[in-house]
Amino acid sequence: MDNLRKDFPFLKNNPELAYFDNAATSLKPQQVIDEVSYYYEHLGANIHRGDYKLSHKVSGLFDQTRIDVACFINADSNEVVFTSGASESLNLVAMGFASQALSKGDVILLNETEHASNLLPWYALAQQFDFVIEFIETDEHGEIQVDNLKKALHDKVKLVSIAHASNVLGYIRDIQTMSHLVHENQAYLVVDGAQTVGHIEVDVKALDVDFFAFSAHKMLGPTGVGVLYGKAELLKQTQPIFFGGGSNVDFDTKGTMTLKEAPYKFESGTPNIEGVLGFRKAIEYYNEKGISTIESLNSQLYEYAYLHLSKLDNVVIYNPNSDLSIISFNVKGIFAQDVAQYLDSFDIAVRTGEHCAKAFDPTMKKSKTIRASLLFYNTKEEVDRLVEALRDITLEKCIDLYI
Repeated sequence: MDNLRKDFPFLKNNPELAYFDNAATSLKPQQVIDEVSYYYEHLGANIHRGDYKLSHKVSGLFDQTRIDVACFINADSNEVVFTSGASESLNLVAMGFASQALSKGDVILLNETEHASNLLPWYALAQQFDFVIEFIETDEHGEIQVDNLKKALHDKVKLVSIAHASNVLGYIRDIQTMSHLVHENQAYLVVDGAQTVGHIEVDVKALDVDFFAFSAHKMLGPTGVGVLYGKAELLKQTQPIFFGGGSNVDFDTKGTMTLKEAPYKFESGTPNIEGVLGFRKAIEYYNEKGISTIESLNSQLYEYAYLHLSKLDNVVIYNPNSDLSIISFNVKGIFAQDVAQYLDSFDIAVRTGEHCAKAFDPTMKKSKTIRASLLFYNTKEEVDRLVEALRDITLEKCIDLYI
């Protein structure tokens, strides 16, 4: 683990900070940062439209990233659309595909544990097109069991959208089995994979998902870059939600236009070139270290953290069986944000609030929680600091910070 920490300059530049907010955004290895800088310092050109060597070089690197991402998730390169992040990817499916593929009165099946990016686009779509939103029941732990999906499916359900893993509790859903059930019901399956790609091995062909969205910045890459995977035949049916240069073959003054084939018809305008090139280096990093190695290190950290945090009488943990290195908890009698401020005084960074899953409150029975999300570059010593800080916390000590 220590030999991997040296790859992340943030850790060198912030040696006192225990960064436990990785589910929000991950740190970046040096090779990702160097690639972004290299583009600005040595390349700089736009892609796909310049008839000179430098533009061709940048275009080649950009196109290679699409191939590398496709290989990483076992997709075909024409099934990989670059977006600004998982949020845009999910909006593209909602507004560009579902708006065309569904009819008035059709049901979109969601669940209350979802991130806002996998609820709000569907709410807006349902209001605009008179679709119906229904929810899959969760169990007492806030998890979605396959049997509950079975109960929720019926002949009016035409689309199911679900996270591969909850960003609050870290539970990984059995997407492969769910996909079979959804397709058996003649419906489409959309998956938010923001919390799983780069943390576990993801094979979109084996999962048999129709659409799959994720972000680069949660898997060591730059911010402002995301991916929408879609089955080729479904991307053909999907309409762009942005129009402009680069996505068309031709247009005229009569209002007619001919769009390029997918994925290019979705990528209007100048993209986040430096971000995409940096993303390629993040993929390289995973391939070099091995996703199974990274998954194992993450798991070891979670087990260590849970073991020691669960021994604290003043701490309530809500996800004792998390599949990812995410621990959601509260301290008895102390508001979550006050706990976070107290931990910050010890240079420990955690996330508090509803974690963009505001519909999840009825299940959690708590409006706000504390989330410590670890990655392989964290250490057991950092976890020990978190445990000791929480062991000694009192409401009076938190109040003293504001005086």
